[in-house]
Amino acid sequence: MMPLIPTPDTIPTHWGYFQFFLLLTFPLHLLFMNALLGSTVIATYMHLKGSTQSRALAYELAKVIPLLIALTVNLGVAPFLFLQVLYGHLVYSSSVLMGMFWLMIIPVLLAAYYAAYLYDFKFFTLGRYGVAILFCACLGFLYIGFMLSNNMTLMLHPETWNAYLENSRGTFLNTADVTLWPRYLHFMIGGSAVGGLFVSLYGRWITRNDRSLGDYASATGMKLFFGLTLVQIAVGIWFLLALPQAQRMLFMGGNNLATLCFVVALLLLATLLVTAFKKKIYASTAVLFGLLCAMVLMRDFLRSGYLQEHFTLEMLKVAPEYSPLILFLVTLVVGLALVAWMVRAALTRCSD
Repeated sequence: MMPLIPTPDTIPTHWGYFQFFLLLTFPLHLLFMNALLGSTVIATYMHLKGSTQSRALAYELAKVIPLLIALTVNLGVAPFLFLQVLYGHLVYSSSVLMGMFWLMIIPVLLAAYYAAYLYDFKFFTLGRYGVAILFCACLGFLYIGFMLSNNMTLMLHPETWNAYLENSRGTFLNTADVTLWPRYLHFMIGGSAVGGLFVSLYGRWITRNDRSLGDYASATGMKLFFGLTLVQIAVGIWFLLALPQAQRMLFMGGNNLATLCFVVALLLLATLLVTAFKKKIYASTAVLFGLLCAMVLMRDFLRSGYLQEHFTLEMLKVAPEYSPLILFLVTLVVGLALVAWMVRAALTRCSD
């Protein structure tokens, strides 16, 4: 039986523009998503640890977590829209298959957002319930990540979509895919590791008002960053080995550019381990951003490799209309300026 693949919509300009902006905006979303997940996990751990200094760090993170949620969501809109332009007929189909779980992302996100604000504003009055509330927010973020991983892997397997003929209730998940769990853990553990680096950077910020707490945050964050990065390497090897041979070989000589990205990523990873071990926070941040960009490119090559038998971007038809692209570029510049101002204003408030 042929897979149920809809016909892709026409696009207003060459697909390369949308591909460029997808690859440009997605790393920014990942940075804040990782900072959010890692900060929530670390704040929960610090609260449970129970010492005066660890609870003080949990409180400092409580003040920044709601801001990270807002930035993560807003910076996730652009790459998801570009994904829809290029692969909309695929991602909409996979979203319908898991529709009930997919739609639950919105109420779960709202509940986690509320829990984060409650933990921030009522930190000193919640008592022992505070950590439970933050843990619920953490579970919400983990749920959202799992559903995103389900959708992004399910869209790569149109041959499984015939399951809709037997299950049209929107409860189909891609659990039969052997890459689902290593992919999901690759994001979640990696996000927690990057969160450790964010805590270190944030520690440098708060040393202006409390040197002892700032130094504690920086040291704790780098320790967690280094340790979780080692775990992430093991999960990454699992993920690589779980890939079908055709997709795995893309990074081992099957595609020159994909292989180059893989080699660059390995070199950056080795450099990152050195800078993290030496507790060089700013150097680690710079290397991490380069590594993140390399991995985003690898992810794109992997997606194309999975879909090449069903769909390639060259199959998209163009109906020229350039005014939306121009409007987007203008809006993007203004929006980035406003976000920069908002981050600066929020960090200034947090330091007061």
